[in-house]
Amino acid sequence: MNAKKTNVLRSLDAAGIAYEVKEYAVSEADLSGLHAAELLGLPAEMIFKTLVLRGSSLSYAVCCIPVAGELDLKKAARAAGEKSIELIPVKELQPLTGYVRGGCSPIGMKKPFPTFIDETAELFDRIGISAGQRGMQVLLAPGDLASFISAVFADLSFDNEFSRTKEKS
Repeated sequence: MNAKKTNVLRSLDAAGIAYEVKEYAVSEADLSGLHAAELLGLPAEMIFKTLVLRGSSLSYAVCCIPVAGELDLKKAARAAGEKSIELIPVKELQPLTGYVRGGCSPIGMKKPFPTFIDETAELFDRIGISAGQRGMQVLLAPGDLASFISAVFADLSFDNEFSRTKEKS
């Protein structure tokens, strides 16, 4: 594949982490992860979006959850050790992380933040996360991702029919 090497891909290469790049056409009208999963022909449960939050202590945290899911702010606050937590405004995303909406990756942010990955990631051999730009996903083992960015698996999403009790696919 002739994928442009993003900082995410260069970081994974330097760390010797195996991955696969998937590219898709981006529409400014629909930057949703569900749209990305559909274009890639992959289950939405295995594609993860990266959300940046600010806690009541004014510290930041990053949560990666399935694009089909919805972040439970109470669970995210508990995981981050905060009284409460909220999404940062979109206008703060690029100055804080170096990434734009629709291309935010937990790998290679300007500064490392405590990162939490929804525990459903462990159900898959590989999950997709943004490769650091719109229209590009990187598929890699969830354990490799967690180890590389010092992330913790946690229950972050509202309960849905896709629970961690299902067998690994």
